[in-house]
Amino acid sequence: MKKYLLKRVAMAIVTIWAVITITFILMHSVPGDPFRQESKMPKVVYENLLRKYGLDRPLSEQYIIYLGKIIRGDFGDSMKSRVETVNDMIRRGFPVSAFIGLEALLIAIIFGPALGAIAALNQNKWPDYISMIIAIIGVSVPSFIMGTVFIQFLARNISWLPIGGWGSFAHSILPSLALALMPLAQLARYMRSSMLEVLGQDYIKTAKSKGISNATVVLRHAVRNAILPVVSILGTVATNLIAGSFVIEKIFGIPGLGMFFITSINNRDYPLIMGTTIFYAIILVVMLLIVDIAYMLIDPRIKLTKEGR
Repeated sequence: MKKYLLKRVAMAIVTIWAVITITFILMHSVPGDPFRQESKMPKVVYENLLRKYGLDRPLSEQYIIYLGKIIRGDFGDSMKSRVETVNDMIRRGFPVSAFIGLEALLIAIIFGPALGAIAALNQNKWPDYISMIIAIIGVSVPSFIMGTVFIQFLARNISWLPIGGWGSFAHSILPSLALALMPLAQLARYMRSSMLEVLGQDYIKTAKSKGISNATVVLRHAVRNAILPVVSILGTVATNLIAGSFVIEKIFGIPGLGMFFITSINNRDYPLIMGTTIFYAIILVVMLLIVDIAYMLIDPRIKLTKEGR
């Protein structure tokens, strides 16, 4: 167990380092710099700005300095904001994105596997067809399209919820629903496929033949084993949702981290682009590590060997 955890932690650290390095190289491979956009900027001011942000130093030296800052948890100063650092922007924007993401994740986790299980238990019947129609819509229709549909019908036409903005729980409902539909559909499809496979196993038939109630067989044996493939994708699903959707935040006018990321690209704000990218990468790696451990705990049949995980 300890060797497994140490191995996973080491792999996580290497992955984060690789993301930092690749992001740094790609960012500095883009022609020009953030201050070239200011055509009327005096040469002296331009050189001072390059010196302030260390862009006049050799690339290898910039990389070492930046890596040292990341290790200390410092993502640097924004090149466009005079009052906030990148850390300040992340602290201000991420809680908003995380709130919407967690709400969407909760919706997806509750209704996705339940929808898939209902579909599997009623294969080729109307609950199965309805569940799969919902799943197909969720997978096929982008979240930003669903967001505009929700705005039109639930906010404009019948005025149940606010159109956009941020300030109360009601403002989070529509973006969370729009964000949750695709992962909900994915989880439903995974759960249905896995559930059908498990229901056809011999141990399920044996349990039924022993007179165990159908509800007990489904809940204790079928669902528990069928949920494992679903758990394996929860890391990626959770990270995408918690990190937030840039497009959804833009549509609903939500001041989340996605807003800063889009602004940073338009302004070529190197520290903010790299900071948000690396921040997302850290979340992804940590979530995948948590899911790996959860997967092992849920299924006691998984054994850790020297050759395996």
